Amino acid sequence: MNVDFGNALASEATLGVSEASLERLDERVAAIHDRIETGIEDREFGYASLALPDDTDPEAIEAAVDDFDPDAVLTVGIGGSALGAETITAALGVDGHYTLDNVDPARTRGLLDELPLESTLVNVVSKSGTTAETLANFLVVREAMARAGVEWADRTVVTTGESGPLRELADEHDLPTCPVPDGVPGRFSVLSPVGLVPAAAFGCDIESVLDGGAAGRASLEPSLFECPAYAYGAVAYALEGRGATTNAFVPYAEALEPLAEWFAQLWAESLGKDGLGQTPVRALGATDQHSQLQLYRAGRTDKLVTLLRPHERVDVPIPETGVESLSYLGGATLGELLDAEFEATEASLAAAGQANVRLEIDRLDGESVGRLLYELEAACILVGELSGVETFTQPAVEWGKRAARGLLGGGSFEEAEAVDDKTVRRVE
Repeated sequence: MNVDFGNALASEATLGVSEASLERLDERVAAIHDRIETGIEDREFGYASLALPDDTDPEAIEAAVDDFDPDAVLTVGIGGSALGAETITAALGVDGHYTLDNVDPARTRGLLDELPLESTLVNVVSKSGTTAETLANFLVVREAMARAGVEWADRTVVTTGESGPLRELADEHDLPTCPVPDGVPGRFSVLSPVGLVPAAAFGCDIESVLDGGAAGRASLEPSLFECPAYAYGAVAYALEGRGATTNAFVPYAEALEPLAEWFAQLWAESLGKDGLGQTPVRALGATDQHSQLQLYRAGRTDKLVTLLRPHERVDVPIPETGVESLSYLGGATLGELLDAEFEATEASLAAAGQANVRLEIDRLDGESVGRLLYELEAACILVGELSGVETFTQPAVEWGKRAARGLLGGGSFEEAEAVDDKTVRRVE
């Protein structure tokens, strides 16, 4: 990942950060780098995620799916148990990977009606094996397979922890399994079986993804001026302190649109604590230039806009046309047009004083994607350390889980009782 934060400096942006303040911040970055390195080496909770390129065994993942040759893979999970896998398969251009990461009945029924269940591999992911949404959807999927005359146990792989209902189910039916790594929160688990099983099932080179993660690990240096991950994290942190409380993440490649969703969870769930944290907003270039750019350029200057693109991409020529007003398009390519849109948006934001940062990767391949994922995780951890928040916990999420479980009769929880305290002011 290459980072250009020139358009986030005080000379360019209304809420910009000065070079002098970044130099002062760099002293803290150096100390935090040492803390992160210690956490990685000791495999401490959360920091262990940055050791995954070394700790993940690609051969074990490939062995778990070796007996399958699926036309489709259905990942049943939620949050970090699904977004990472979707991000990797999309970035690598894989068709046929679907996710059930919500319990919207219309979506679940429609997808199960569409899938060729007899040639679909079901990939169930839950570390605890007790995630209500995941288990509910899996039970529905099993029933649909039975109705279709498909033996679910012959077409299911389980990624879970060492104990729990899913582990017991896998042992009972002798299902192929992959481990959810210890000490790694779900949103940081993309470079593990949690994120890699579907890609492996389609025959992708998952080792190259891990190689990219290893390159990201090697790039960590004790200075934001020498480390892309820390540069992005430090600038994002500094801008938040100056009022940039929104981070609009805008990839200019449709294959990276799921990565924007993955990033939103990573940033929000890790950093949204103690009244702090940028609100991540997902957009897609160039599509959302026609829907959101007006706000980013002319609305409140309370944002960091993160623009992401690959240097190299598959391209399509634009045919020549006899229409004089369109002649500038003929002879160009769609990729050149998209790059021009990227650079025009970047300049437009800078001219309006809106802070923006450019992220670039070499191309959409396993190594570049693996390194990008790793470095965004490292950037997030740095921001958490600078902010003094508990990066690896999610207490607000757990509150909602307890409330929902209580409402469904899964136990007595005071969070469920709070639902009855809702103030009602209805207009009909």
